[in-house]
Amino acid sequence: MSRPVTNTHSRDNLGMTYVYSVLSRRSGGLSIGINLNPNNACNWRCVYCQVPNLIRGAPPPLDPGLLEDELRRLLQDVQEGDFYERHELPGELRVIRDIAIAGNGEPTSCPEFAAAVAIIGQVVADFDLLGRINLVLISNGSLMHKPEVQAGLAHWSELGGQVWFKIDSATEDGMSRINNVSLSVDHVRRNLASCAALCPTWIQTCVFGMDGQPPGADEQQAYLDFLAGLEVQGIAIEGVLLYRLDRPSNQPEATRLHALPAAWLHDFSQRIEALGIHAKVHV
Repeated sequence: MSRPVTNTHSRDNLGMTYVYSVLSRRSGGLSIGINLNPNNACNWRCVYCQVPNLIRGAPPPLDPGLLEDELRRLLQDVQEGDFYERHELPGELRVIRDIAIAGNGEPTSCPEFAAAVAIIGQVVADFDLLGRINLVLISNGSLMHKPEVQAGLAHWSELGGQVWFKIDSATEDGMSRINNVSLSVDHVRRNLASCAALCPTWIQTCVFGMDGQPPGADEQQAYLDFLAGLEVQGIAIEGVLLYRLDRPSNQPEATRLHALPAAWLHDFSQRIEALGIHAKVHV
């Protein structure tokens, strides 16, 4: 008997190209994922990434008809079929909580990103789910300056969607070490400003230990200073989502990483809250 994946968040657990399912006990129901990077290609290589056989690059061209067909088939199976029974979900979890564009690479690197947003919006509307479930885009934010991405963001906002914008470090050395990219902090700030102006935006941060040590004092302070400067610069965010490692990395650095105690994250979240910024901790 097959079951929605609960821990690995496998993006092929339904045998589909773009659509997968996750049983989220944290949110109390079913999360439907959209993977626009089925070739495991990403423009970043985060040391904690759980994607196997990750490559640097862009996704293949989108097949819009296939994306629509897969999403419609899954929603019909969930709403009208025996999906919950086949996968033996308990009654309290038999509810769709969200649809998340979150796959095996950076989704906004898909050239047809705006078209994908339009397809998802139309299907969600056809199943009378607009306003009843959360719509989330999980992005590293690196392409938010592109007009075609901004068009998709604006539509996502019209649908009631939100963005989780990855910022794991607010220093150039930290981004190079964690995300394996060469970006300036100013570039990240500008892209965050563009994103937040178009769509409700949360900063999402994975916090972990490396080589036996938590993030250093300088890294912590740089991150807090970055957040503190947002209001001054007129950048309005919804808040910060702090995560710790909860799935094994499939990157070469995996053995160097370790999860931090929940207390560490809660203490750091309090420092964020002291800035007047809402912080949520997921452990």
